[in-house]
Amino acid sequence: MEKILKDDGIVFLTYGGFLTQSLIVGMTEALEKETQTSELSMRLANRIFIIFIELAQNMMNYSKQKEKEGFDPKGFIVVGKEEFGCYYVFSQNIIDKNDKIKIEQKLKEITSSTKEEIKKMYREARRSGKNTHAKGGGIGFYEIATRSERINYEFVPISDDKFYFRLKVFVGK
Repeated sequence: MEKILKDDGIVFLTYGGFLTQSLIVGMTEALEKETQTSELSMRLANRIFIIFIELAQNMMNYSKQKEKEGFDPKGFIVVGKEEFGCYYVFSQNIIDKNDKIKIEQKLKEITSSTKEEIKKMYREARRSGKNTHAKGGGIGFYEIATRSERINYEFVPISDDKFYFRLKVFVGK
């Protein structure tokens, strides 16, 4: 986490800890004020907001405890701008092996697809209604992919069944 903060350019928002819906709303309001002072276009600001909210909700839905079994809605999230002008949203949380398998499969599909293919998969998922609001449905990853320039992710093993899930979404200039 320190490497992210140290290596990257400007950080607009950073938070690590317990996540709740009301906390996400507060962070969104803080991010909105920051984007107004940064003179971002409304289109770019909206893309950042949507990606931020999707990543925060993913962290709330998937976060597990480091050592014990069970749900623990904690994570780390950063919104910033790299030196070369690209905005990003980075998240990290702990997930279990089953969630890793589902998430990795969805992200591999998305990152190997074109923008048009992603939009088509997104429309089909929304039209079918299948898994649109279910945990692990993946529709949030389509939302992110349709609004981003690039997605980087990694799963860092903690134990046989737990992983740090790191996702960095580049939004554009």
